Amino acid sequence: MPRILAIDYGTKRVGLAVTDPLQIIANTLTTVHSKDVIQYLKDYTSKEEVSCFVVGKPTRHNGDDTDATPHIEKFISLLVKNFPAMKIERADERFTSVMARRTLTEMGLKKKDREKKENVDQVSAVLILQTYMTML
Repeated sequence: MPRILAIDYGTKRVGLAVTDPLQIIANTLTTVHSKDVIQYLKDYTSKEEVSCFVVGKPTRHNGDDTDATPHIEKFISLLVKNFPAMKIERADERFTSVMARRTLTEMGLKKKDREKKENVDQVSAVLILQTYMTML
């Protein structure tokens, strides 16, 4: 079975998470600079079969778009251009950064490791992926 790959897009860093081949478990993958993410995804999908990209959709408490929405839409356009056959889904990413920080604390990571934004981005991507997987 192909994997599902989640993307927590930011203008500086992009957190990535991926399912196992049976699409049961969501795992952190990596964090890449936003300028490198398309090439990273090309390299990854050339080695691993991926059926879908799930991109986090930032929204306000009331469901309205955020200031990040135009950046996400531009990124999705790049995904469509570079991966025309790939299914691209959206998943709510409200509160994922807060939940990611809480998860890192509960995992017992040292404060220095919890404050690394790369770790928060990766765990946020896992949470986005888990949200999407519950909708399947």
